Amino acid sequence: MFAVEEINRNPNLLPNRTLGFHIYNAYHNDDKILESSLMWLSGQAQTIPNYNCERQPKSVVVIGGANSALTVSMGSLLELYKFPQVTYGLFDPVLSDPAQFPSVYQMATSDTSLSLGMVRLMVHFEWTWVGLVTSDDAIGEKFLRDMKEEMVRNYICVAITQKISIGQSMDIDTHRLFLWKIIESRANVVVIYGDIDSLLSVRFPEKLYFFPKILWITTRDSDIFNKPGAVYFDNFHGALMFSTQTSQMPGFQHFLKTINPLNYPDDIFLEQFWVTAFGCTSNHRKGDGGVCKQNASFNTLSLSYLDEIMSYQSYTVYNAVYAVAWALHEMFLVRSEIEPKRHGDNQIIHPWKLHSFLKNVQFNNSAGNQVVLEKKRKSMTNYDILNHVTFPNDTDVLVKVGEFIPQAPPGQDFTIQEKAVVWHRWWTEAVPKRCSQICGPGFYRKAKDGKPNCCFDCVPCPAGQISNHTGNEQCMKCSEDQYPDRDRIYCLRKQVIFLDYEEPMGKTLASIAVCFSLLTVLVLWVFVKHKDTPIVKANNRDLSYTLLISLSLCFLCSLLFIGPPTPTNCLFRQTTFGVMFTVAVSSILAKTITVVLAFRATRPGSRSRRWVGSKAPISLVVFCTFIQVMLCAIWLFLSPPFPDADTHSDPEHIILECNEGSLIAFYSVLGYMASLAFGSFTVAFLARNLPDTFNEAKFITFSMLVFCSVWISFLPTYQSTKGKMMVAVEVFSILSSSAGLLGCIFVPKCYVILVQPEKNTKKSLKNNTTT
Repeated sequence: MFAVEEINRNPNLLPNRTLGFHIYNAYHNDDKILESSLMWLSGQAQTIPNYNCERQPKSVVVIGGANSALTVSMGSLLELYKFPQVTYGLFDPVLSDPAQFPSVYQMATSDTSLSLGMVRLMVHFEWTWVGLVTSDDAIGEKFLRDMKEEMVRNYICVAITQKISIGQSMDIDTHRLFLWKIIESRANVVVIYGDIDSLLSVRFPEKLYFFPKILWITTRDSDIFNKPGAVYFDNFHGALMFSTQTSQMPGFQHFLKTINPLNYPDDIFLEQFWVTAFGCTSNHRKGDGGVCKQNASFNTLSLSYLDEIMSYQSYTVYNAVYAVAWALHEMFLVRSEIEPKRHGDNQIIHPWKLHSFLKNVQFNNSAGNQVVLEKKRKSMTNYDILNHVTFPNDTDVLVKVGEFIPQAPPGQDFTIQEKAVVWHRWWTEAVPKRCSQICGPGFYRKAKDGKPNCCFDCVPCPAGQISNHTGNEQCMKCSEDQYPDRDRIYCLRKQVIFLDYEEPMGKTLASIAVCFSLLTVLVLWVFVKHKDTPIVKANNRDLSYTLLISLSLCFLCSLLFIGPPTPTNCLFRQTTFGVMFTVAVSSILAKTITVVLAFRATRPGSRSRRWVGSKAPISLVVFCTFIQVMLCAIWLFLSPPFPDADTHSDPEHIILECNEGSLIAFYSVLGYMASLAFGSFTVAFLARNLPDTFNEAKFITFSMLVFCSVWISFLPTYQSTKGKMMVAVEVFSILSSSAGLLGCIFVPKCYVILVQPEKNTKKSLKNNTTT
């Protein structure tokens, strides 16, 4: 009524024409719907198909279809005559099929955000055991599917799903069974959505049954809170409703305040509503009740009867009337341009010709919102969250307590004022709580055996993984160059480490290596300076030089292990160490054999004399070193060492190291040195008591004992350490074993040469031998 009157007052829309409407009953029975449609088409109480008994032209568009069933039932007949049908009910994807329903136009859009908003409400109040009640149609089925998907995604359990048949009122037994199923499910929160008339059957059964301790979540369009007459019924007290945000139409409130049945004498529905709402009639000639006061208006009614703010369904009806008006307006304009002189025929409207104009209609309503009729359009609807509050004096009110704006930035899309919410009379707060607490950052959900998916344990993230959001189903693994913080919420970047010259350990080891190398050179200088003395000439002077040079290089080769690994030093650090130590150990072995040969050469007729003073010891050193060189060459050829980054040994650091390539080759090199060392130790131990003034066997025995002890301890320590400490252990073993050889073999000789030179003479040698 408001839209039609507004259009008729508008000189720019349908000028010189008056828009009117007829109202027909819409039944919930297919036969009755067809009968009512035929009555409208024929204009007679006794329907005559394909005949029109009215003198005046009938309406050209049907605006109706509060639910899809009515639209489908009417459409089966109206489609035969190509009559346009504009529906104002909830969007139904089935009706958007142009092949099946070419003459049906839906004013409502396909909303994809309602289920998101309702689940956000559940998540906010930590409700995880929720029932779902919908109408048994395509709309209800789609809503169920969307809700279940979103609830599962947020670990909310569906306690029960109930479908209500379309257009059938519940009898006492059916209603009792319906109520019992909800109670049996133990769901204290129930979402109800779908066809209005079906939901009203839940609200108003023939005999009232109460829903104890149930909080209802629904939409304002369901209309289930509007109770007839003076029946007090507060089952829905404290319910929360999602109301589509609509713009207020200018003049609508004034229209409601001034409307009166006296101004619309032919409107039987307004008169009947007046009797129901005020308990009186507008005219003493109508009915037996009293006559209403002159100032009676909708403005004095409670929310139970009227809401002055236009609801979304009323908003779609308003836009539907305007869509038809604009389509007619465009059709008349086109017709006047084509046939300007045929004024008589210009008034005849063929409904089927209106389709092309309805399909392309586009306009701005009086609130400034754009309206487009497009069959498959979708929208993200904004919602106000309303709290339904009833009072003992049979009045109720809707209070806005929040809103859901799906397109707003995260954190601003959902707001709720908890303190403003009036809960069910059985509740004192937003109960019930979750069966499990929300898992905070650093934890993930682990389902409990035999429990619904909304019941879970919060388990800390495993090592190397994080969870930086609330309620994560699983933790995320940090990349190889990152590690979790202590709370396992964030990934921190790993620090790159290696045995560096800049750190104290690296400086200390490098300094020791250089100092011992210089000390070895100093000992070599002492030996060269006193090369003709008996103590230097004893046990093969050349072997002593070779041993000192190799020990000096052994100290220096440890420097290859300090600093950032590069392809060059990775390639030569182990092989250089292996070759230098082989030279040193083989030199000691040769010196030990020289001692044994020298003792045997003193016996009369001994064949060992021919080996004394020969090049055999040097040849032994060269031969032993050659074998080690071949092992190292095979190693470098088949699987050479290379720079590598260890991201697993230390959870907080990336360790730069040299990958040995082939562990078999690495331990073969060590094993070969170990066999030479063991051989030297064995021979020196057996020759330790030979009578010789400058017998080195005792010193060699002790030095090899130190050498073997260091490297035997090295193996388990090397395997148990990681990163730069592993490198430091090897460097320490190189330095300590080299220092042991230098100290045990050459320190006593240097002491005699430098401190007791009188003992380093042939005379002293003879005296000691005689003694």
